[in-house]
Amino acid sequence: MTLVTPVDPEQLHRSPAFAQGMLAPAGPTLYVGGQNGTDASGTLLEGLGPQTEQALRNVLAVLDAAGTGPEHVAKLTIYLAPDIDPSEAYAATGSVWGGQRTAVTVLAVAPARPGALVEIEAIAAVPAEVG
Repeated sequence: MTLVTPVDPEQLHRSPAFAQGMLAPAGPTLYVGGQNGTDASGTLLEGLGPQTEQALRNVLAVLDAAGTGPEHVAKLTIYLAPDIDPSEAYAATGSVWGGQRTAVTVLAVAPARPGALVEIEAIAAVPAEVG
């Protein structure tokens, strides 16, 4: 059962990759703090593709630990280092995130961790039986 519903007004472009908005019911909400492309040992992976994939795996791990999943994510915020092509980061998401549409904001910012090229945070609804 999906807890969030895409909102795509007809007058706006419909993207196969993201929704214009997401309707989420009132109830338990999980806020996933920014995840970098670091493995369990804290090692930062090399390159945008591997960092993006690992950051998403880290987001999925937090979702799973809270009893929810990507189908319940209302919003992803993706922070990219300056001069990074967002299409390159997007291409790396398919193998980990799949085709799950959600509202997405992408920003170019200077990362807090040296060498980090991407940081991803999420907001997700939590099923009532879990929350």
